[in-house]
Amino acid sequence: MRLFSFTQEIAIDLGTANTIITSNGKIVVDEPSVVALDRRTEKMIAVGERAKLMYEKENPYIRTVRPLKDGVIADFNACEQMMRGLIKKVNMGNRLFSPSLRMVIGVPSGSTEVELRAVRDSAEHAGGRDVYLIFEPMAAAVGVGLDVEAPEGNMIVDIGGGSTEIAVISLGGIVTNSSIRIAGDDLTADIQEYMSRQHNVKVSERMAERIKISVGSALTDLGDEAPEDYIVHGPNRVTALPTEVPVCYQEIAHCLEKSIAKIETAILNALENTPPELYADIVNNGIYLAGGGALLRGLDKRLTDKINIPFHIAEDPLHSVARGTGIALKNVNRFSFLMR
Repeated sequence: MRLFSFTQEIAIDLGTANTIITSNGKIVVDEPSVVALDRRTEKMIAVGERAKLMYEKENPYIRTVRPLKDGVIADFNACEQMMRGLIKKVNMGNRLFSPSLRMVIGVPSGSTEVELRAVRDSAEHAGGRDVYLIFEPMAAAVGVGLDVEAPEGNMIVDIGGGSTEIAVISLGGIVTNSSIRIAGDDLTADIQEYMSRQHNVKVSERMAERIKISVGSALTDLGDEAPEDYIVHGPNRVTALPTEVPVCYQEIAHCLEKSIAKIETAILNALENTPPELYADIVNNGIYLAGGGALLRGLDKRLTDKINIPFHIAEDPLHSVARGTGIALKNVNRFSFLMR
């Protein structure tokens, strides 16, 4: 047991769907960005995985909140409580005093000054004493293993839960970027709307997420990699009777078409604004996909065929931003792209 305060260093990928915390280069927390609050007192009841189990199953005295929407804070109080709860899960050991926290937090590259201030304030209220921010595409590039400080162009597409971050990086800075509010949550909403319209079945957000994971696809022909149909159970919208519907990946690919096309357009717009020398580097190096959206079946092949530049899925794309944020934490005195 230590008598004196000390500094604990943590890196946070504050995502719309999941929040990941790393310390000493290791992932110590990886939980859903959900918090359950008592409606009467607004005090936290559960956070992370426990809170997600309550999501869409609340009674009148409990409300579950996803504090982030489209990659930015939508509920300041809930976000602060969620961060406090998740930070407590980090193994601090037995000490008499709470440590002083040095944090590096990933934020969307399209964040406004007000949104950046909201993240800083939430971090400080959750115990942060020395808070740095890093744009998520930069963190993803570092996490993928790209040399972001080299005099060459690298392009990263980070498809998260609330936003898709597209950036061309060179010499430790973002040369061109595009941040659009079309990402994993929109694909989930597309599936909910499709099941309601096409099959007359009401499905929850969690069920739509399971459909996306099981049979989600960006292509209507996956060949030998095609998944088996997924059986969806839910109430009929008209009769309220239980309904069982098999769903195949081809119909999900059709229902996701519009959202994926918007991501394609955003990538093309970013390339259009890229200086010619950096464009040549990107054609040579390829474009890297990170974030949970990179796991959508056939997405890399579809983008490669559409844009004629190779697309590479990052190793462990779900943790690319978290890994890069952790590396930035170790190099706060060297990386000039960190914001205070």
